Amino acid sequence: MEKTRCRWANPANPLYLEYHDTEWGVPCHDERRLFEMLNLEGAQAGLSWETILNKRENYRAAFDQWDAKKIAAYGPEKVAELLANPGIVRNRLKVAAAITNAQAYLRLVESGSSLDKLMWSYVGGKPLVNKGPVPAKTELSDRISKDLGKLGFKFVGSTIIYAYMQGTGMVNDHAPDCFCRKARK
Repeated sequence: MEKTRCRWANPANPLYLEYHDTEWGVPCHDERRLFEMLNLEGAQAGLSWETILNKRENYRAAFDQWDAKKIAAYGPEKVAELLANPGIVRNRLKVAAAITNAQAYLRLVESGSSLDKLMWSYVGGKPLVNKGPVPAKTELSDRISKDLGKLGFKFVGSTIIYAYMQGTGMVNDHAPDCFCRKARK
């Protein structure tokens, strides 16, 4: 019997189904993945998540497996290499944002915090379960977006942050009839 999934989960793309079934809406506390997802959600701006997901392995290779220390030190030669890489979105502002985000992330860590501590503090350490229509953004994503901006992060608008919250399991927005919603209560 076929599992009932959220309507957005493209059944023609096994990578997308795997993401829906095993990652989206699953609480994440892995620091490197939280950093990766923040940057990938920013890279998605103006594009589909499926496009970014299909390029995720290329991003990991291009951005040193999301090692923030290495990314923070990228100079003009590495930027030129990234902008010539057809395996990622070759947008100068998005590439620059990843470098800026690595620098902001390292400052956050140096202050004694982490993305895990910071992001999960907004939801009291427990995923929110959306009971209504899935919004593009919320008052909470507005607040997180502003706070991240004050910390120096880029490409962290409210809509991007809400998608981040969904992708890292801070909010469970699986459809009421989706098998994942029931599994993650």
